Amino acid sequence: MFTDNQIFGAPLAGITDKPFRRIVRMFAPNAPLYTEMISCHSLVGMHKNCLRNFDRYDDEGNIGTQIFGADAQLMADAAKILQDAGAAWVDINMGCPVPKVATRSGAGANLMRDHRLAEKIMRAVVNAVSIPVSIKTRLGWDDAHRDWRELIDIASDCGVSFAALHGRTRAQLYTGNADLPMVHGVPIPIIANGDIRDAAGVERVKELGYSGAMIGRAMLGRPWLLGVLDGCGAAPENVGVIVLQHLEYMCQYYGNKNAIPMFRKHVAWYSAGYPNSADFRIRINQITDVKQLKIEICKFWGCEGNI
Repeated sequence: MFTDNQIFGAPLAGITDKPFRRIVRMFAPNAPLYTEMISCHSLVGMHKNCLRNFDRYDDEGNIGTQIFGADAQLMADAAKILQDAGAAWVDINMGCPVPKVATRSGAGANLMRDHRLAEKIMRAVVNAVSIPVSIKTRLGWDDAHRDWRELIDIASDCGVSFAALHGRTRAQLYTGNADLPMVHGVPIPIIANGDIRDAAGVERVKELGYSGAMIGRAMLGRPWLLGVLDGCGAAPENVGVIVLQHLEYMCQYYGNKNAIPMFRKHVAWYSAGYPNSADFRIRINQITDVKQLKIEICKFWGCEGNI
């Protein structure tokens, strides 16, 4: 499914939707990418208010679909749906730290402190599909319970193909620095995740024994980063052209009315560090018309687009 030293695009809630992945694919056509995490309850119930419940992945190449939940049968059923939709592999979220998932739902990072339930879910999902299954987890619930290795051993015994390890505990959320341990001798390949932003970070985790690196928040405003790091692409000559294309994909997927407010965060990330970017973002946040938004983007980056 992947080769050693491959660079992955991380699952990012509210970010790695289909439009974002299409942009990443322009620069990294073969990189393994993740979807946003998908609720097994929402997917199996085909809730109409969540567009990603109806995504197909046949044309997305090496794409892993991440699911979360605490019901083994529903997780297995969700995995089957995603396999039928064309996913290259299914990933089980065992690291999401937000209370809505990790405490109130008993899913995500909660599975790090309930290994019996984690094992039940992993076995159910592995047995339900013929495509590879992975997990994404953290170091542990807190500093007193850094038991990631035990969970990896259970995953291996269940037939999980590989794991991604985020170098923080659940208690840390996304604060502090990621602290990735050495993983030499683990029974399955491990992908490093957390604070990897450049080629030096990729090389560092290779030395620690990881089979690959996963880029997360470093992609924000730089969806070409995977392509740059894996040598398949380069940064665009004019970022504005990419911003316009991303907006177009968002409008196609969500419709203009919903896409515009959702796209503002992307514009903020794309424009960060540019002269007068603060004033630009203020103007963008007041725009509700797609044509006017495109005009402002073209003016800011000095590009031409289909307006």
